[in-house]
Amino acid sequence: MAVAPSELGADALAFLAERHLAVLTTLRPGGAPHAAPVGFGYDPAEGVARVITFEGSCKVRNLDAAGEDGGRVSLTQVDGGRWLSLEGAGRVVRDPARVERAVRAYAARYGEPGERAGRVAIEVAVDRVLGGAGRGRG
Repeated sequence: MAVAPSELGADALAFLAERHLAVLTTLRPGGAPHAAPVGFGYDPAEGVARVITFEGSCKVRNLDAAGEDGGRVSLTQVDGGRWLSLEGAGRVVRDPARVERAVRAYAARYGEPGERAGRVAIEVAVDRVLGGAGRGRG
């Protein structure tokens, strides 16, 4: 059953802070899914997940093709039997301050990323969470 991001409990939030990779799924223009492994940072106060990537990546092209508002995406983190899928509207951000915010979120969870030309970020406005990692309040 899906819950709102505001309903995530302490166990789920702790899981989202642990060092795990995730899979970001976007939709290609023809509707076929594209899944890519990513690192991400989640801001529970804003309900926003942030992924760093680069211009020209398939995920960026897919979201750009979806229009100004981006498109629906799923960001799924798995560790054994624990998993959470964060769903919401994803969009590419190119503003340097917002990209830097995504870099800081990534660094806090995974370590400082290497320099990358053409770096951009994807912000996911999470509006629905599914999974089995202590979703409820607690």
